[in-house]
Amino acid sequence: MARIKIDIPEKFNFTTEIPSRITDLNYGGHVGNDKVLSIIHEARVRFLQHHGYTELNMAGIGLIMSDVAIEFKNELFYGDTIKASIAVGDFSKVGFDIFYRLEKETNGKTVLVSIAKTGMVCFNYSLKKIAPVPNEALEKLNS
Repeated sequence: MARIKIDIPEKFNFTTEIPSRITDLNYGGHVGNDKVLSIIHEARVRFLQHHGYTELNMAGIGLIMSDVAIEFKNELFYGDTIKASIAVGDFSKVGFDIFYRLEKETNGKTVLVSIAKTGMVCFNYSLKKIAPVPNEALEKLNS
């Protein structure tokens, strides 16, 4: 059975900490796979805010997530603090990829929890059309 394999960058320019919540747990007693998607969404919003943007206004253009891939490596439990690191790459005329590395500390060691990638497409919500990546955003997100 083929597995998803995400090639992540070596350098991540942004990191934030996100605590796991009791509502993130599933019937198996660990953070559910659907909640990992919510965690990377939170990390993306914080990353954009760090650069003065939102998902609806990135230098005048909005963003739409066109696809997502997640590789699960280890479990997360209630009370774990997730270190979410972000990098961007694979820019095209109208979009780019955001890469995520989620880690936690266990017994003094950093443990990789998951890696993910979201494809982001620039979108003009007023015109309901795909739009080019703003040059300002290209420069800021790459720094």
